[in-house]
Amino acid sequence: MDLSSFDYQKSYLMARQPVLGRNIVSTSQPLAAQAGLSMLARGGNAVDAAIAAAMTLVVVEPSGNGLGSDGFAILWDGSALHGLNASGRSPAAWTPERFKGRAMMPERGWDAVTVPGAVSGWIALWRKFGSLPLEVIAEPAIRYARYGYPVSVAVSKLWANAEKVLSGQPGFAECFLPDGRALKAGEIFRSEAMARSLELIAQTEGEAFYRGELAEKMIAHAKEHGADMTLDDLGNHQADFVETLSTPFAEGVVHELPPNGQGIATLITLGILEALGDDGLDVDSPEAIHLALEATKLALADLAQYVADPAFMNIDPKSLLEPAYLAERAKLIDRSTAGLPTYGAPRQAGTVYLTAADEKGMMVSFIQSNYMGFGSGVVVPGTGISLQNRGAGFVLKAGHANEVAPRKRPFQTIIPGFAMDHSGQPLLSFGVMGGPMQAQGHTQMALRMLRHRQNPQAAADAPRWRVVAGRKVAVEASAGPAVLEGLKALGHEIVVDPPEAVFAFGSAQLIARGDNGCYVAGCDSRKDSQAAAF
Repeated sequence: MDLSSFDYQKSYLMARQPVLGRNIVSTSQPLAAQAGLSMLARGGNAVDAAIAAAMTLVVVEPSGNGLGSDGFAILWDGSALHGLNASGRSPAAWTPERFKGRAMMPERGWDAVTVPGAVSGWIALWRKFGSLPLEVIAEPAIRYARYGYPVSVAVSKLWANAEKVLSGQPGFAECFLPDGRALKAGEIFRSEAMARSLELIAQTEGEAFYRGELAEKMIAHAKEHGADMTLDDLGNHQADFVETLSTPFAEGVVHELPPNGQGIATLITLGILEALGDDGLDVDSPEAIHLALEATKLALADLAQYVADPAFMNIDPKSLLEPAYLAERAKLIDRSTAGLPTYGAPRQAGTVYLTAADEKGMMVSFIQSNYMGFGSGVVVPGTGISLQNRGAGFVLKAGHANEVAPRKRPFQTIIPGFAMDHSGQPLLSFGVMGGPMQAQGHTQMALRMLRHRQNPQAAADAPRWRVVAGRKVAVEASAGPAVLEGLKALGHEIVVDPPEAVFAFGSAQLIARGDNGCYVAGCDSRKDSQAAAF
């Protein structure tokens, strides 16, 4: 890709410029970006940088992730693409009968906690691709946990929201409400317990977390609160390297991880849009957004019906990406009016995102999350381990592919994205954190960068839309009155979210690779994000 071919004149309401360099990191929090960049400056590679940034994000953005998160990655090692699923499974005791009588899965507390997988993801990536000692990689995160850092602006807002709903969860106040309240922007947060846990993880290569001291503390706390998780549940966990799924789109081939994540919805959407063809519409026109919305609705309908732990799905995920199937789905779109699509019949067969790239050509797309803000709200005393609430991703509908079951991975919202060119060389590492917004955000990044050649910063800053339900669509006010009225005229029920709802549209980080071996990165102005390079 010729980096000079991007449109650098196009900008939206934000003031940031794209960042260029030979070694580069883009994350949702500046201290984490700098932690990653420091590994590259010490001679490490992009994986070392990504792990350092991920560890640091646990400390500096605890609203979105923690030591008890899950994680996923897509990695270009310089010659091949690798996928990593480091999401955890349900406890062995989680039968459907265990939750009988409930209308939905619990969203908070120990009954929402599945085995946390992010730590296993760090270790798996480091063992296979890392170059620096793990204890060196963990240094920035440990330092910030032990000696403290000033809380950033966007994180402070999410912290305040969490205080209202999580203060009663076991261990939460002890760790995250010093002096009985959430910290404000600029106040210092520190956690010696978190620092010590990070040290143990680094020293034991994760063994302490899944089979040692930290595991024992987690399970003791679980038993104290009547939870089902056991040492066997933790000890049996492993992260899995997987092959990506992909679909050609515009100037590239977009790659996502296979289920249990929602990345396949991006591929379905892009495949439908490719079947419709590029008719020269401006990416910000109501007509172009209409087509993207309608394709997204079709993809989300398939997602809700079919996607789960692949071991429990009753279709081959690849069948949802067959060109003939996507072409048939595309025929359902009416260019003149909004529809209410349902799922098709294919042929049977609170989150942080970061990306890093180095001068040797390695690129990493990495995401980890507690799911909802601060996850389950459970924090294991004396450890700083805040646990995700991914169990809420299961459904209780009997016979559904995503029905809760023992040792099963729940449906996951978090997804890393990647794009290659048609000759098999890397183009773009990207992600858009933000719950159900993520697959829709990936679609919008691919549209802007691969079809319309917008630079990464413009793509990150551009107004976003989000399918809510039925014909209801949320659109950022910055899209402008002409777009909003145009979408209404096409039958969409438009909701303009207020500025304080900015997080509902996700947060993007992107790195594009040039033919000259250099990179250009963008980061989202909706959060505290930073892209840094040298």
